[in-house]
Amino acid sequence: MKILLTIIISLFVLQSYAQVHKLSSLKKTDTVEKVGTLDSLPVWVHVDRPVPIKKYFHYLDSLVSRYDSLVSYPVTEHLLVHANPWIIDSLVNTDYYRLIERDSFVYDQKEIVILKTGDSIVIPDVESANSILKDFKSTWIDVNIPEYRLRIFRDSVEMYTVPIRVGQNRKKFLAMGGRVTDLRTKTGIGKIIRHERDPDFYNPTNGRRFYLTRRDDDSVTVMPQIPWIETEINGVRNGQLIHPTTNPETLNKPYSNGCIGTTEGDAWIIYYYAPLKTAIHIRYELSVLDYKGEAIELKDIYGFKE
Repeated sequence: MKILLTIIISLFVLQSYAQVHKLSSLKKTDTVEKVGTLDSLPVWVHVDRPVPIKKYFHYLDSLVSRYDSLVSYPVTEHLLVHANPWIIDSLVNTDYYRLIERDSFVYDQKEIVILKTGDSIVIPDVESANSILKDFKSTWIDVNIPEYRLRIFRDSVEMYTVPIRVGQNRKKFLAMGGRVTDLRTKTGIGKIIRHERDPDFYNPTNGRRFYLTRRDDDSVTVMPQIPWIETEINGVRNGQLIHPTTNPETLNKPYSNGCIGTTEGDAWIIYYYAPLKTAIHIRYELSVLDYKGEAIELKDIYGFKE
Protein backbone atom coordinates (compact mmCIF):
# COMPACT_ATOMS: atom_id res chain seq x y z
CA MET A 1 0.00 0.00 0.00
CA LYS A 2 2.82 2.41 0.94
CA ILE A 3 4.61 1.66 -2.36
CA LEU A 4 1.41 2.32 -4.32
CA LEU A 5 0.80 5.63 -2.50
CA THR A 6 4.41 6.68 -3.05
CA ILE A 7 4.06 5.97 -6.78
CA ILE A 8 0.80 7.95 -6.89
CA ILE A 9 2.39 10.94 -5.12
CA SER A 10 5.43 10.80 -7.44
CA LEU A 11 3.16 10.74 -10.49
CA PHE A 12 1.19 13.68 -9.09
CA VAL A 13 4.36 15.73 -8.64
CA LEU A 14 5.48 14.96 -12.18
CA GLN A 15 1.98 15.77 -13.51
CA SER A 16 1.91 19.04 -11.56
CA TYR A 17 5.33 19.95 -12.92
CA ALA A 18 4.16 19.27 -16.47
CA GLN A 19 1.04 21.40 -15.93
CA VAL A 20 2.91 24.26 -14.39
CA HIS A 21 5.35 24.51 -17.24
CA LYS A 22 2.53 24.25 -20.24
CA LEU A 23 17.11 49.03 -10.90
CA SER A 24 16.98 51.29 -9.12
CA SER A 25 19.07 54.51 -9.67
CA LEU A 26 22.72 54.45 -8.48
CA LYS A 27 24.02 57.04 -6.01
CA LYS A 28 27.62 58.14 -6.40
CA THR A 29 28.43 56.96 -2.89
CA ASP A 30 27.20 53.44 -3.72
CA THR A 31 29.09 52.76 -6.95
CA VAL A 32 31.43 49.81 -7.16
CA GLU A 33 35.05 50.14 -8.20
CA LYS A 34 35.42 50.59 -11.95
CA VAL A 35 36.96 47.51 -13.51
CA GLY A 36 36.77 48.11 -17.25
CA THR A 37 36.21 45.15 -19.57
CA LEU A 38 36.29 41.76 -17.90
CA ASP A 39 38.74 39.46 -19.65
CA SER A 40 38.42 36.63 -17.14
CA LEU A 41 35.85 35.34 -14.69
CA PRO A 42 35.04 34.80 -11.91
CA VAL A 43 35.69 38.19 -10.31
CA TRP A 44 35.43 38.92 -6.60
CA VAL A 45 33.97 42.21 -5.41
CA HIS A 46 35.11 43.17 -1.92
CA VAL A 47 32.56 44.95 0.25
CA ASP A 48 34.26 48.13 1.46
CA ARG A 49 31.70 49.28 4.03
CA PRO A 50 28.95 47.81 6.20
CA VAL A 51 25.69 47.34 4.27
CA PRO A 52 22.54 47.17 6.44
CA ILE A 53 19.34 45.59 5.15
CA LYS A 54 17.85 49.02 4.39
CA LYS A 55 20.65 49.56 1.82
CA TYR A 56 21.12 45.93 0.80
CA PHE A 57 18.98 45.98 -2.36
CA HIS A 58 20.50 49.26 -3.49
CA TYR A 59 23.96 47.79 -3.10
CA LEU A 60 23.07 44.69 -5.11
CA ASP A 61 21.46 46.86 -7.77
CA SER A 62 24.75 48.75 -8.07
CA LEU A 63 26.56 45.48 -8.78
CA VAL A 64 23.95 44.46 -11.34
CA SER A 65 24.15 47.86 -13.04
CA ARG A 66 27.93 47.78 -13.19
CA TYR A 67 28.60 44.20 -14.26
CA ASP A 68 25.66 43.48 -16.55
CA SER A 69 27.38 45.29 -19.43
CA LEU A 70 30.72 43.62 -18.76
CA VAL A 71 29.78 39.95 -19.01
CA SER A 72 28.09 37.84 -21.68
CA TYR A 73 25.17 36.64 -19.52
CA PRO A 74 22.33 38.69 -17.96
CA VAL A 75 23.32 39.74 -14.44
CA THR A 76 20.41 39.85 -11.99
CA GLU A 77 20.04 40.13 -8.25
CA HIS A 78 18.76 36.55 -8.04
CA LEU A 79 21.68 35.21 -10.06
CA LEU A 80 24.25 37.02 -7.92
CA VAL A 81 22.73 35.73 -4.70
CA HIS A 82 22.64 32.14 -5.95
CA ALA A 83 26.29 32.50 -6.93
CA ASN A 84 26.84 33.59 -3.32
CA PRO A 85 24.43 31.36 -1.34
CA TRP A 86 25.89 32.46 2.00
CA ILE A 87 23.90 35.66 1.50
CA ILE A 88 20.63 33.70 1.72
CA ASP A 89 21.83 32.05 4.93
CA SER A 90 22.69 35.44 6.41
CA LEU A 91 19.29 36.87 5.51
CA VAL A 92 17.44 33.85 6.91
CA ASN A 93 19.25 34.37 10.21
CA THR A 94 17.83 37.90 10.54
CA ASP A 95 14.44 36.32 11.36
CA TYR A 96 13.28 37.98 14.59
CA TYR A 97 12.53 34.68 16.32
CA ARG A 98 15.87 33.14 15.34
CA LEU A 99 17.59 36.14 16.89
CA ILE A 100 15.47 35.85 20.04
CA GLU A 101 16.57 32.22 20.38
CA ARG A 102 20.12 33.60 20.54
CA ASP A 103 19.06 36.19 23.15
CA SER A 104 19.29 39.02 20.63
CA PHE A 105 16.37 41.47 20.49
CA VAL A 106 16.29 43.69 17.39
CA TYR A 107 13.81 46.56 17.28
CA ASP A 108 14.48 47.54 13.65
CA GLN A 109 15.54 44.71 11.34
CA LYS A 110 16.48 47.20 8.62
CA GLU A 111 19.46 48.31 10.70
CA ILE A 112 21.02 44.83 10.78
CA VAL A 113 24.30 44.75 8.83
CA ILE A 114 23.93 42.00 6.25
CA LEU A 115 27.12 42.60 4.24
CA LYS A 116 30.19 43.29 6.34
CA THR A 117 33.36 45.13 5.42
CA GLY A 118 35.71 42.60 3.88
CA ASP A 119 33.00 40.24 2.62
CA SER A 120 33.54 39.05 -0.96
CA ILE A 121 30.83 38.68 -3.59
CA VAL A 122 31.70 36.58 -6.62
CA ILE A 123 30.67 37.56 -10.13
CA PRO A 124 30.44 34.02 -11.55
CA ASP A 125 32.01 32.63 -14.68
CA VAL A 126 29.82 31.92 -17.69
CA GLU A 127 29.44 28.21 -17.01
CA SER A 128 28.34 28.78 -13.41
CA ALA A 129 25.98 31.59 -14.42
CA ASN A 130 24.35 29.51 -17.15
CA SER A 131 23.90 26.64 -14.69
CA ILE A 132 22.09 28.96 -12.26
CA LEU A 133 19.90 30.38 -15.02
CA LYS A 134 19.03 26.85 -16.15
CA ASP A 135 18.05 25.94 -12.59
CA PHE A 136 15.75 28.96 -12.42
CA LYS A 137 13.84 27.70 -15.46
CA SER A 138 13.18 24.32 -13.86
CA THR A 139 12.21 25.68 -10.43
CA TRP A 140 8.54 25.86 -9.44
CA ILE A 141 6.45 26.36 -6.31
CA ASP A 142 3.77 24.00 -5.02
CA VAL A 143 1.25 25.01 -2.34
CA ASN A 144 -1.23 22.58 -0.76
CA ILE A 145 -3.75 24.70 1.14
CA PRO A 146 -5.22 22.22 3.68
CA GLU A 147 -1.74 20.82 4.37
CA TYR A 148 -0.43 24.32 5.19
CA ARG A 149 2.71 23.61 3.21
CA LEU A 150 4.66 25.38 0.48
CA ARG A 151 7.25 23.37 -1.42
CA ILE A 152 9.97 24.46 -3.78
CA PHE A 153 10.78 21.98 -6.55
CA ARG A 154 13.53 21.80 -9.13
CA ASP A 155 11.99 19.63 -11.82
CA SER A 156 10.55 16.81 -9.66
CA VAL A 157 13.11 17.15 -6.85
CA GLU A 158 11.81 18.73 -3.65
CA MET A 159 14.26 21.40 -2.47
CA TYR A 160 12.41 22.99 0.47
CA THR A 161 9.19 22.48 2.42
CA VAL A 162 7.97 25.27 4.71
CA PRO A 163 4.89 25.79 6.91
CA ILE A 164 2.41 28.46 5.86
CA ARG A 165 -0.86 30.07 6.84
CA VAL A 166 -3.68 30.47 4.33
CA GLY A 167 -6.89 32.43 3.87
CA GLN A 168 -9.83 32.14 6.25
CA ASN A 169 -12.99 30.26 5.31
CA ARG A 170 -15.28 33.28 5.31
CA LYS A 171 -16.20 36.49 3.55
CA LYS A 172 -15.34 39.90 4.93
CA PHE A 173 -15.50 43.55 3.92
CA LEU A 174 -12.00 44.84 3.14
CA ALA A 175 -11.58 48.59 2.86
CA MET A 176 -8.50 48.10 0.67
CA GLY A 177 -10.69 46.47 -1.98
CA GLY A 178 -13.86 48.39 -1.18
CA ARG A 179 -16.01 45.26 -1.22
CA VAL A 180 -16.92 42.04 0.56
CA THR A 181 -14.17 39.56 -0.27
CA ASP A 182 -13.95 35.77 -0.18
CA LEU A 183 -10.88 35.28 2.02
CA ARG A 184 -10.15 31.72 0.92
CA THR A 185 -6.80 31.28 -0.84
CA LYS A 186 -7.44 30.74 -4.56
CA THR A 187 -6.32 27.54 -6.27
CA GLY A 188 -4.89 27.18 -9.75
CA ILE A 189 -1.78 27.35 -11.89
CA GLY A 190 0.14 30.54 -12.55
CA LYS A 191 3.39 32.40 -12.12
CA ILE A 192 5.24 35.01 -10.11
CA ILE A 193 4.62 38.41 -11.67
CA ARG A 194 6.02 41.00 -9.24
CA HIS A 195 8.34 41.50 -6.29
CA GLU A 196 7.88 44.29 -3.76
CA ARG A 197 11.25 44.61 -2.06
CA ASP A 198 10.33 47.46 0.27
CA PRO A 199 6.63 47.03 1.01
CA ASP A 200 4.38 49.50 2.77
CA PHE A 201 2.00 48.01 5.31
CA TYR A 202 -1.75 48.61 5.41
CA ASN A 203 -4.49 46.97 7.41
CA PRO A 204 -6.71 45.52 4.65
CA THR A 205 -9.78 45.72 6.88
CA ASN A 206 -9.69 49.47 7.52
CA GLY A 207 -7.10 50.63 4.97
CA ARG A 208 -4.89 52.29 7.58
CA ARG A 209 -1.13 52.27 7.18
CA PHE A 210 0.98 50.91 10.02
CA TYR A 211 4.69 50.74 10.81
CA LEU A 212 4.96 48.61 13.97
CA THR A 213 4.01 45.05 14.85
CA ARG A 214 3.34 43.18 18.07
CA ARG A 215 5.26 39.93 18.14
CA ASP A 216 4.18 36.58 19.57
CA ASP A 217 6.30 37.32 22.66
CA ASP A 218 4.33 40.59 23.11
CA SER A 219 7.31 42.74 22.10
CA VAL A 220 6.79 45.60 19.64
CA THR A 221 9.16 46.10 16.71
CA VAL A 222 9.33 47.96 13.41
CA MET A 223 7.92 45.96 10.50
CA PRO A 224 10.80 44.16 8.77
CA GLN A 225 11.88 44.81 5.20
CA ILE A 226 11.43 41.46 3.47
CA PRO A 227 10.22 41.12 -0.14
CA TRP A 228 6.59 40.32 -0.89
CA ILE A 229 5.81 38.15 -3.90
CA GLU A 230 2.76 38.71 -6.11
CA THR A 231 1.18 35.84 -8.02
CA GLU A 232 -1.04 35.56 -11.06
CA ILE A 233 -3.30 32.50 -10.81
CA ASN A 234 -5.30 31.17 -13.77
CA GLY A 235 -4.47 34.38 -15.61
CA VAL A 236 -5.94 36.58 -12.87
CA ARG A 237 -4.08 39.05 -10.67
CA ASN A 238 -6.22 38.90 -7.55
CA GLY A 239 -3.74 40.41 -5.10
CA GLN A 240 -2.82 37.01 -3.66
CA LEU A 241 0.67 37.41 -2.23
CA ILE A 242 3.33 35.27 -0.61
CA HIS A 243 4.78 37.23 2.28
CA PRO A 244 6.17 36.84 5.81
CA THR A 245 4.13 37.09 8.96
CA THR A 246 5.56 38.60 12.12
CA ASN A 247 3.38 36.18 14.12
CA PRO A 248 4.40 32.59 13.31
CA GLU A 249 1.88 31.33 15.88
CA THR A 250 -0.64 31.84 13.07
CA LEU A 251 1.09 29.34 10.77
CA ASN A 252 -0.63 26.02 10.09
CA LYS A 253 -3.98 27.80 10.30
CA PRO A 254 -6.57 29.41 7.97
CA TYR A 255 -5.80 32.85 9.35
CA SER A 256 -5.03 35.34 6.58
CA ASN A 257 -7.11 37.50 4.24
CA GLY A 258 -6.19 35.20 1.35
CA CYS A 259 -2.43 35.60 1.17
CA ILE A 260 0.07 32.83 1.84
CA GLY A 261 2.06 33.66 4.97
CA THR A 262 5.46 32.26 5.98
CA THR A 263 8.13 32.83 8.60
CA GLU A 264 10.50 35.72 7.98
CA GLY A 265 13.41 33.38 7.31
CA ASP A 266 11.44 31.20 4.90
CA ALA A 267 10.23 34.30 3.03
CA TRP A 268 13.83 35.10 2.08
CA ILE A 269 14.35 31.56 0.75
CA ILE A 270 11.15 31.63 -1.28
CA TYR A 271 12.01 35.05 -2.72
CA TYR A 272 15.38 33.93 -4.00
CA TYR A 273 13.93 30.75 -5.49
CA ALA A 274 11.12 32.65 -7.17
CA PRO A 275 12.43 35.08 -9.78
CA LEU A 276 9.83 36.62 -12.07
CA LYS A 277 7.91 34.10 -14.20
CA THR A 278 8.58 31.24 -11.77
CA ALA A 279 5.70 28.78 -12.06
CA ILE A 280 3.37 28.17 -9.11
CA HIS A 281 0.67 25.56 -8.49
CA ILE A 282 -1.79 26.18 -5.64
CA ARG A 283 -3.91 23.10 -4.95
CA TYR A 284 -6.40 21.72 -2.44
CA GLU A 285 -5.53 18.06 -1.82
CA LEU A 286 -6.83 16.27 1.29
CA SER A 287 -5.20 12.84 0.78
CA VAL A 288 -1.46 13.06 1.48
CA LEU A 289 1.42 11.14 3.04
CA ASP A 290 2.79 12.19 6.42
CA TYR A 291 6.50 12.38 7.28
CA LYS A 292 6.49 8.61 7.97
CA GLY A 293 5.04 7.84 4.55
CA GLU A 294 1.66 6.95 6.04
CA ALA A 295 -1.53 7.92 4.21
CA ILE A 296 -3.56 10.55 6.04
CA GLU A 297 -6.69 12.56 5.30
CA LEU A 298 -6.43 16.27 6.04
CA LYS A 299 -9.16 18.40 7.55
CA ASP A 300 -11.43 19.91 4.91
CA ILE A 301 -10.85 23.48 6.13
CA TYR A 302 -12.91 25.08 3.35
CA GLY A 303 -15.74 22.54 3.48
CA PHE A 304 -15.41 21.63 -0.20
CA LYS A 305 -16.61 18.08 0.52
CA GLU A 306 -19.80 19.16 2.25
